Amino acid sequence: MKPKKHIKGRGAQEKVHNRFSENHYEIRDDFLNYCITQGEPVNKFTTTYIETFPKTIVNKVTSPDVGMAYSLNPYQGCEHGCVYCYARNSHEYWGYGAGIDFESKILIKKNAPELLEQKLKSKRWDACPISLSGNTDCYQPVEKKLKITRQLLQLFLKYKHPVGIITKNALIQRDMDILAELAKDNLVVVFLSITSLQEETRRILEPRTASIKKRLETLEKLTAIGVPTNVMMAPIIPSINSHEILPLTREIAKRGAKSVGYTVVRLNGAIGQIFTSWLENTLPDRKDKILHQIMQCHEGNLNDSQFGRRMSGSGKIADQIHQLFALARKKYFPKNERIQLNCELHAHHKDGQLKLF
Repeated sequence: MKPKKHIKGRGAQEKVHNRFSENHYEIRDDFLNYCITQGEPVNKFTTTYIETFPKTIVNKVTSPDVGMAYSLNPYQGCEHGCVYCYARNSHEYWGYGAGIDFESKILIKKNAPELLEQKLKSKRWDACPISLSGNTDCYQPVEKKLKITRQLLQLFLKYKHPVGIITKNALIQRDMDILAELAKDNLVVVFLSITSLQEETRRILEPRTASIKKRLETLEKLTAIGVPTNVMMAPIIPSINSHEILPLTREIAKRGAKSVGYTVVRLNGAIGQIFTSWLENTLPDRKDKILHQIMQCHEGNLNDSQFGRRMSGSGKIADQIHQLFALARKKYFPKNERIQLNCELHAHHKDGQLKLF
């Protein structure tokens, strides 16, 4: 089976129909032939940035197995283009598709800093760690220009409020000055996503992310300035990166990571179609094996929505993954450090500010 033409620089290999839309997107063969004969590009999926103006920015997380209480997403959609990303489905609520739309239609919340400051100043707000981002990466490429995440971090520092950061982009190094100050008061923890040590795997799986070399460098630099950093090897995909658990854990331990976490891939909603199409384009000879092994982790399905089980999977393959991680943690992370952020300083800071009036 020959692979289809790969869309370079994108994870998803097609536009996917939005299940909430009455209109269906389709490229007809006669249109393709017209473009070819006229010498016009067929799939020039350039990235479009769209400003939005939300009324609130801090979201309460109700899922019991996510590990965060509140999240803040300055961007919706993510140009990183990770083909497995669970957040793809959320793009449908904005009227776009979960496929290429998710990584080429980026919604920007420029008023995020203003909304966050209102939240942190509110008498009704009791400090609780807020995660950047929880849905899409707060350090995706456009952040280099817009610096919305940097403005948010400056506010967390100003109001002495705890913040967690989830990213796979080395751009976070730009903000090490703020992170170092937050770390002095135990106000920040970083979760760095590293799913593979193989650059070729990274390139096809997460096409617009930082290289593996840059991510490992980022881990070292954050550790050097005292920022507690955990690594998320998420997701584990059988026959793609499942064999890298021990070597990757060894490498991150050497570079100062506090702990390692993981999830087993689940292809919920439109992601099943997107991931299957991606396999046909990139790994056609391994497609059936990979899909069957994913299904073995989820009771014969590509997805499992059961809380408490959906992230870890079940069955023999999932058990093998759990055992490997148990061994890796015992060998390389015997302390199993858990970071508890400081929520006390914000209350004292807020009370102190109120006394000025």
